[in-house]
Amino acid sequence: MFVTESSDSIGTGESGGGQIASWREGAVEQLIGNGTIVSGVVADAMRTVPRHLFIPEVPPRDAYEPFRAVVTKRDQEGNALSSVSDMHVQAFMLEQAAIEPGMNVLEIGSGGYNAALLAELVGPAGTVTTVDIDPYVTDRASRMLDEAGYSRVNVVLADAEAGVPAHAPYDRILVTVGAWDIPPAWPAQLAEGGRLTTALRIRGLHRVITFERADGYLVSTASKMFGFVAVQGAGAHQATLLVMRGGEVTLRFDDGTDLDPGLLEGVFDTPRVEAWSGALIGLGEFLDTLQMWLATAFPGFCMVLVDQDRDTGVVAPRNAAMAVVDDAGNLAYLTTRPATEDGRKALEYGVHAYGPGAAGLAESVAEQLRVWSREYRRAPGPQYRIYPAGTSDDLLPAGRAVDKAHSRILIFWPQSATAAADQGLSATPVL
Repeated sequence: MFVTESSDSIGTGESGGGQIASWREGAVEQLIGNGTIVSGVVADAMRTVPRHLFIPEVPPRDAYEPFRAVVTKRDQEGNALSSVSDMHVQAFMLEQAAIEPGMNVLEIGSGGYNAALLAELVGPAGTVTTVDIDPYVTDRASRMLDEAGYSRVNVVLADAEAGVPAHAPYDRILVTVGAWDIPPAWPAQLAEGGRLTTALRIRGLHRVITFERADGYLVSTASKMFGFVAVQGAGAHQATLLVMRGGEVTLRFDDGTDLDPGLLEGVFDTPRVEAWSGALIGLGEFLDTLQMWLATAFPGFCMVLVDQDRDTGVVAPRNAAMAVVDDAGNLAYLTTRPATEDGRKALEYGVHAYGPGAAGLAESVAEQLRVWSREYRRAPGPQYRIYPAGTSDDLLPAGRAVDKAHSRILIFWPQSATAAADQGLSATPVL
């Protein structure tokens, strides 16, 4: 059911407009206060564009909840096909893109609101093109942009796997859908000195990463953990699912797997082995570095998902957890228990493992947790590079490579300042 402004008792008169302006200002101030908005130009753009006009599906007050995304289209199973991202992630992407007046900008994934923000940032001398594969989405975005006074935005219906060559080259490309890969057209359509800010899925983990051109590759300048609706069309990617125990447990392999499912038959009927790592994380501390470290440490990384309606308690996490399987039929997943650190509440990471070699796999995963804790827990990384698919290993610097259809993603970690100091080194990337 769609909810319109009138159902929230907000009129179009002075009092209604003043209340909406107050909500908008409050959202901007909150994002300034937490450090997401750091520039006056992004703050001004968000103060100017009437976000509620682009999200008639919710009451105006809800449109200005800075951490709330709004789904605008679902499939028959209820999965989100299109959404307007929350103001938090939009502000982060705009800040990292560093858009200036007069620029030519491409947005991949149309919601309308973000394109309006881009139009404010580039000004009358700039150009904004927004593209989407779904005619429902482009029709909706075009209509709302026109109604809000941003008809100068080019709205294009196309599969963005090929970019939009008609308006290239672009000073900035912002990908606001969850991409699994970086197709060659995107960096090819970047102007000299351009930036690509994209929502990218790596080993099932979602990150917003900003890239700049280097010598034959792209190099990241910033990254942050966010979730997005998956890209459709030629760039769509389906994970491999292994359903176990009558649907109670599912293993999700984002990059596919060569694992023989028969190897894991009855694995949860074997005795559970526990290994505690001593690796701690503070409450509220970001998990992104740990996640990417573990995801790229083992070829059999996956996510274990538990169906709440079928849950018998065989898996300790009641929702989802990072997991590892090996080719000997062993399975291990991460768990936590309460701990304290410097007198403050924290969590200690541990491993539950099953299978004939459960103890060995549990200890291998626990040791990777210890390495992360010792070397990289409070480090600024990871950092990312994008090389063309087929780039040989001997042309890559040291790091961990994740292979995609069009690219090789190289991931490396700067050490924490503490770890570097202990070794008499500077906190530089490990290459």
